[in-house]
Amino acid sequence: MKSAVQGNPAVLSCREEDKDAFRKAVGDAVSAILDSFSDDSAFSGTDPHTLREKINSLPLLPEKGDGWERTMESVRKDILPHMLRTWSPSYMPHLHSPALIESIAAELIIAAFNSSMDSWDQGPAATELEVKVIKDLGALFGYENGDGVFTSGGSQSNISAALCARDRWIEKNLGRDVRKEGLPDDFRKLRIYTSEISHFSFDKGAHMMGLGYDAVVKLPVDRFCRIDMKKAERIIEKDKENGLYPFLFAVTIGTTDFGSIDNIAEARRIADRFGMFLHADAAYGSGALLSSYAERLGDLSLADSITVDFHKMFLLPISASALLVKDSTLLDTFMLHADYLNREEDEADGYINLVGKSMQTTRRFDALKVYISFRMRGRDGYRKIMDTSIGNAAYFYSLIAKDSTFTAPIAPELSSVVFAVRRDDECNKKIRRELLSEGIVIGQTVFSGRTMLKFTLLNPALTHEHIDRLTERIKELAERV
Repeated sequence: MKSAVQGNPAVLSCREEDKDAFRKAVGDAVSAILDSFSDDSAFSGTDPHTLREKINSLPLLPEKGDGWERTMESVRKDILPHMLRTWSPSYMPHLHSPALIESIAAELIIAAFNSSMDSWDQGPAATELEVKVIKDLGALFGYENGDGVFTSGGSQSNISAALCARDRWIEKNLGRDVRKEGLPDDFRKLRIYTSEISHFSFDKGAHMMGLGYDAVVKLPVDRFCRIDMKKAERIIEKDKENGLYPFLFAVTIGTTDFGSIDNIAEARRIADRFGMFLHADAAYGSGALLSSYAERLGDLSLADSITVDFHKMFLLPISASALLVKDSTLLDTFMLHADYLNREEDEADGYINLVGKSMQTTRRFDALKVYISFRMRGRDGYRKIMDTSIGNAAYFYSLIAKDSTFTAPIAPELSSVVFAVRRDDECNKKIRRELLSEGIVIGQTVFSGRTMLKFTLLNPALTHEHIDRLTERIKELAERV
């Protein structure tokens, strides 16, 4: 493929030569991907120093372009063999899933058309489909008359929810429009309450909102890593008596390490008592709604807003998240009109400009991935995927719970299992490093002050045989590292 200045196609168009160039580029990329691996390993095992030296030796912007063939050959030889293969049954460290095949095809469509989700005239069909998908997702989670918006991930969804809750609480209780007037003089009294093991995005959000980390009150958890609701209620009650402003209670429906699920019914009662908004960070656990274990989540419709990540249990490519809200007017926090973008007269005539619902302006058409995978697989197909992941976690836990080599403090509710070999912390650290060098990637975390290992079992291709073999390998390493 020659460069555009030499007369060769540069962008996709209706011309046959452009279509041919597109066909070749996509075909070459597919071949390179498929040729880059030949076994089930998750990683080449290359150490970071060797890989860094290799990558740093690659040119970025030569004076004269290398052309398609030479550039792709470098990608094929120097980069792809060392990419992390999320589809491998030997990859299980994080909430980082393999991508369903049809959703990868959806990514190609998204990139080819390059729609932007800020104004209708930048993505007519894309805008209408996102509105439809959000409406149907709202109904799925119990928000019949709600609204929502796609985001870059759980962090943006959580921070957006906190912003909306803050602005509405201040408007309702202090009579101030934060968008126009800024924060009130006593803004340092505002408080967010969430689990001591909740996602760090609430701290990050408090910083970005000008409240600071100290505005986030970390609530104690019980032995199952769920918020202790009795202690939480006493903490919030005392803060309110001391003149503070509790405005947001954020529960976690699937903590990052253990997949623990906070009691949303109790949280709703407490939020109502103190006039707080209730947000459910279900970035991880939301996928279980389509499983046979949906009752473990509780009634998510009790929350005022919900974070849903489709690039976790739903197995869609990064990025794909959504913030759903019960009251559609909550998203007015992000409404601002620009003459060049979302003109009021266009909206009056029925043109939907989604920029008014999001902290982003330019935004990808991620709703297409959800639409294609949901429609193709249906409830039954997704139920099988979710049940396999949750079932594999239960199987692994049952395996190690009766083996004296291991300790596993909490039975899984979703698809994550935290465990350790019963030797010292250094042994567990060495096991993870040794497995990494063998192309097997597992997680590491800390629980009650000691180093733990972690399996996050999102891959529906993973079998009990895979789990058995890896368990035995860990036991072998525990004997010699």
